[in-house]
Amino acid sequence: MGRPRYLWGAAATAVAGLSAVLVLQGGPGESADSTEGDGKPGPVTTKSRTVALPTAERGTRAALKQQDTKPFSMLGITWSDPSARVTGSIEARTRATDGGQWSKWLRLDGDSGQDESTARRGGTEPAWVGPSDGVEVRVTADGRTSDKLPAGLRLDMIDPGETAKGGMEPAAFAADPTEDPTATAGSSEPTASDTTASATATTEPSDSPAPTTPAPTTSAPTSTTPTPTGTTSTSASPSATAPPAPPSTAPRPAITSRAGWGADESISPEEPGYLPGGKIKAVVVHHTAENNDYTCAQAPAVVRGIYTYHVTSLDLQWKDIGYNFLVDKCGTVYEGRKGGVDRPVMGAHAYGFNSETTGISVLGTYTDVAPSQAAMVSVAKIAAWKLGQYGVDPNGTTTLTAGAAGTNYFRKSWAQGAQLSFPTVHGHRDGYNTQCPGDSLYAKLPTIRGWAAGPVTGLTVKSVSGGVSGTTYYTKAGVTVGWAATTPSTLISKYELLVDGKTAATAAGSATSAKATLAVGSHKVQVRATHQSGKTVTSTAATVVAETTAPTFTTKPNLALRAGTVNTTAVPLKLSWKATDTAALKQVRLTAPVAATYGPTATTANHTAKSGVATAWSMTASDQAGNTATASVSGTPVILQETSAVKAGTWTSKSSTSYLGGKSYSSSSKNASLTWTFTGRSVAWTVSRATTSGQAYVYVDGTKTATVDLKSASTKYRDAIWTKSWAGSAKHTVKIVVVGTSGRPTVTTDGIVYLK
Repeated sequence: MGRPRYLWGAAATAVAGLSAVLVLQGGPGESADSTEGDGKPGPVTTKSRTVALPTAERGTRAALKQQDTKPFSMLGITWSDPSARVTGSIEARTRATDGGQWSKWLRLDGDSGQDESTARRGGTEPAWVGPSDGVEVRVTADGRTSDKLPAGLRLDMIDPGETAKGGMEPAAFAADPTEDPTATAGSSEPTASDTTASATATTEPSDSPAPTTPAPTTSAPTSTTPTPTGTTSTSASPSATAPPAPPSTAPRPAITSRAGWGADESISPEEPGYLPGGKIKAVVVHHTAENNDYTCAQAPAVVRGIYTYHVTSLDLQWKDIGYNFLVDKCGTVYEGRKGGVDRPVMGAHAYGFNSETTGISVLGTYTDVAPSQAAMVSVAKIAAWKLGQYGVDPNGTTTLTAGAAGTNYFRKSWAQGAQLSFPTVHGHRDGYNTQCPGDSLYAKLPTIRGWAAGPVTGLTVKSVSGGVSGTTYYTKAGVTVGWAATTPSTLISKYELLVDGKTAATAAGSATSAKATLAVGSHKVQVRATHQSGKTVTSTAATVVAETTAPTFTTKPNLALRAGTVNTTAVPLKLSWKATDTAALKQVRLTAPVAATYGPTATTANHTAKSGVATAWSMTASDQAGNTATASVSGTPVILQETSAVKAGTWTSKSSTSYLGGKSYSSSSKNASLTWTFTGRSVAWTVSRATTSGQAYVYVDGTKTATVDLKSASTKYRDAIWTKSWAGSAKHTVKIVVVGTSGRPTVTTDGIVYLK
């Protein structure tokens, strides 16, 4: 089952004048055109129509020219000999009822991989094409391996019927927040509307070439496995001789019953069959090799179409749909074969290995397109639940007995009765020569096994409220811990937040964080996840320090004048401080008169302030836990013009808009001086500079403290060239004396700035 489409050879051209016979199939006692798609509760009647495909060109080609048809949504190509295989090219395209556009050519696999050994016809897998009212087909034999096409070629078209709004019973699926289950996956063929057929069925074969029907002998006790909220009831109750339904180690997923997807039970009236040993040993994963362009709402119609094709199009020999379960790309699970989803029902999905396995098929083709996470999660849930009924590890291996000789996709062959080892969750290709379930889905089987078996994977602590320094987190008493895991949340039973090994909080499997209160001190914080299997895993421990001590300003904020260009609206200042913390200082923020943030090791910052305006500089120190301390300092920069100085010697007044106040003093006389007196805690001498500027001595409170050279490669004005600061405010005098430097004796000054 679930064969993907191989690509063979060039497409055949239509054969001119090819006749086609339209055959309609209906249920017993009704015409093929009758329908029950009126929205009433109950089964949905499907319609199956066939068109004969006579061969031409010595039996190497067959074609059906474009023609109108009654509405259908699924098609397949079948032929008389069930053992025959078409190794050439089988292609079809359809015309959408909505818009009338013809689809691209769709290639079908010439070997359906059918597993009902008494089927009277061979055929491709059915292909969902969406609501269509026109069709064209071309089939070409591969001359390298086959001279002719098989006899009895025909096109099978299925109208899966419709259900009125509210007529279906889809089981709920809780998708992860990151998942978009309604997204269309990877095909350009038309989409479809909800659409299921009427026929009769025959006996069910087993794996062996000479089929026998299992004869269970045990009575069926009531299942102890609870039915999830929103899950529809299973179809037709198992007979009194059905095998038991043992409880499982994993929860039962939500399942849409056969009645829920509209199965017409009249086309498969036989009693279900059960595994001879009454035990499921493995799960076989398939894809249906369908178009991926169905919507979530159309998925029940896809299931009805497959059901009809299996039972009617393969010449009334499949007694029921082949798969035990089907899963759509949105994660909804559908009951397949009747007999009770909680029983070991015998399917027809894995030729040679049906008698010990259950089959799950994902609707769609996954050769190149990856399956959705929603579908993968549901496959994992069913696998865990069914294998959990029989104590089988989904991540283990098992030995199966081949009911028939065979060869798998990897060219491994075996004889009937051979004992073969398989993963307990494996792909159809492992036991049959098919690409099913497609390369992309097959590559995901290790992930599905891990999700089904547990424990939770990828569990890590992602965040801790407060702050972090290195690998240590800091917080006050209350803490919020965030985490992440790669296992989908619907497979996780719960999370526990552990503090020093003890449970401090419990959260649902869908949660991503939890809160706790910590005592002051250092703690080891972890997260423990419990998988639905009961297996647990614990994250790596994070060190979290809880502390409530505020930082300290060991050096209170302080202001001093600094070198730079002076303006009346922007006097250069340096702000200094030092903050420490008993645990870990995070930052120091300046909150006024401007906002700025500094790292834990910063102790100074350059700013400017308006002259003559008292300004408060407020700072807040924060530690990693969020504790804070505040401190501030105020200062007023004051400009003393050159005219306020006591002059000695010759000074010349100069005018320019570049000077402070528009004027300055200039002198070339040796020992000419200017003296200012002020009360403050910091002072800066402001000058003009050029390549010809000379030198000056600076005296503070009568003591020579510096020789300042005003020479500059570029012209500068209002340049605070020399500064001095004190611990506190006091009265001081600053005197500058012209040195009379040879060749460049001139000193030009604007005055001084002091900070009070």
